[in-house]
Amino acid sequence: MKKNYKHSPLIFLLALLLIFFTTFTMVSVEARKHHTKKSKIHHKHRKNGGGNKAPGCSETPSPTPTPAPSHGFYPTEPPIFDILSFGAKGDGVSDDSKALEAAWEAACKVQGATLHIPSEFQFLISPITLQGPCMPNFIFQVDGILLAPSKVGTWPKSSLFQWLNFKWIHNFTIQGTGTFDGQGYNWWKLSQIDYFQEMKTSKSIPDIKPTVLRFYASYNVTVRDIKIMNSPQCHLKFDNSKGVKINNVTISAPESSPNTDGIHLQNSQDVEIHHSNIGTGDDCVSIQTGCSNIHVHHINCGPGHGISLGGLGKDKSVACVSDIIVENVNLESTMYGARIKTWQGGLGSVKNISFSNIQVSDVKVPIMIDQYYCDKHVCKNQTGAVAISNVKFNQIIGTYSAKPIHLACSNSTPCTDVDLIDIQLKPSLNYRGIQQGLCWNSYGKSQAPLLPSSMDYCVRRGSGFVRRISRSHENICS
Repeated sequence: MKKNYKHSPLIFLLALLLIFFTTFTMVSVEARKHHTKKSKIHHKHRKNGGGNKAPGCSETPSPTPTPAPSHGFYPTEPPIFDILSFGAKGDGVSDDSKALEAAWEAACKVQGATLHIPSEFQFLISPITLQGPCMPNFIFQVDGILLAPSKVGTWPKSSLFQWLNFKWIHNFTIQGTGTFDGQGYNWWKLSQIDYFQEMKTSKSIPDIKPTVLRFYASYNVTVRDIKIMNSPQCHLKFDNSKGVKINNVTISAPESSPNTDGIHLQNSQDVEIHHSNIGTGDDCVSIQTGCSNIHVHHINCGPGHGISLGGLGKDKSVACVSDIIVENVNLESTMYGARIKTWQGGLGSVKNISFSNIQVSDVKVPIMIDQYYCDKHVCKNQTGAVAISNVKFNQIIGTYSAKPIHLACSNSTPCTDVDLIDIQLKPSLNYRGIQQGLCWNSYGKSQAPLLPSSMDYCVRRGSGFVRRISRSHENICS
């Protein structure tokens, strides 16, 4: 029987096409593999051969181009504005203020910009105001050293309140491995001589001393990792600001330097200060009127005057401070530990304050409330006081060199709801005081263990009547 070869040519043609398509596909895949491997090697060569320039310097290697995603988005590097590119010398002698101002103005206009102060340079900067508002996520990267003028007479009279003034800044970060040096030695020297006599003989001696870094009316500000030292007066100050985070900052000045507070807060809310080392000639942290929702924790303090609220109510002014938490703090060789200080005759209230888990070593007075605060030899006696209520001292443990506790509350406005819980204080090797301490007109409760045991008598029971007095003062702040 004969076979039917009617469709044989068509089948043969289809078979040829199938063989050709399969061979072409295999060759194309191998070609793509080779191209990809070659591109990776080329990219690696470009990356390794890009040089060792530091990020943010004026000469940086161009990044290797990457294929654009299918949706058309092109990723870009955050813009960096190096102060050297704006004419700064960085020799520690030439005035680089204009370069800093120009770099600031340029970076301020760009979202996510970084203003870079490079390492291995010292920049002498005259008093300057760096003003916003700027574009969001602005970073001031300080890896070098910024120097304030060392000669007192060179400071303009209009710039005596601060050295670097940050004004109206939002979503802003200062960070880096560098240093802000206030070079305050000549300022402190003036405080150690007959100051008024010096004022008579020299017209160039001011009666105001500047703060190194001051923030005014700023929001969502972060300060981290940097070092601030030797300020003529306060080191880091926040006025009328909100949403502040201070982390891993080192602040230092000699113990003998006057009024050199570490961190000073005034009329500011929602502030966190943590994991930092502060040692100066005054308060490590100073919390003033208008402050609320402040959290201070994991701080090493010393030398200095401890963690302080106040002085409040000076010259019969109104002071309002509330919701302050201070915890997990180490204080060594400080004048005070946890302290609240108010002037006689003031108005307003201090309430909802918690000092807990405070370790003290050779601290003169670890626990203090002083409603008779006076920074002069003699102050006028006045009736009325800033009301102090709902204050907790919990787990204050360690050694003291003068007395363990000082609660001196107003005759007209006693302290109410003051709790002493788990207080264990012993005399230090440098002890030169009295074990009993001073306790006057404070109401609250105590809870064992208490050492020395005499502290059990520091707070009275039955504060219902005096609490009503305090509430009348609290209404001023509501």
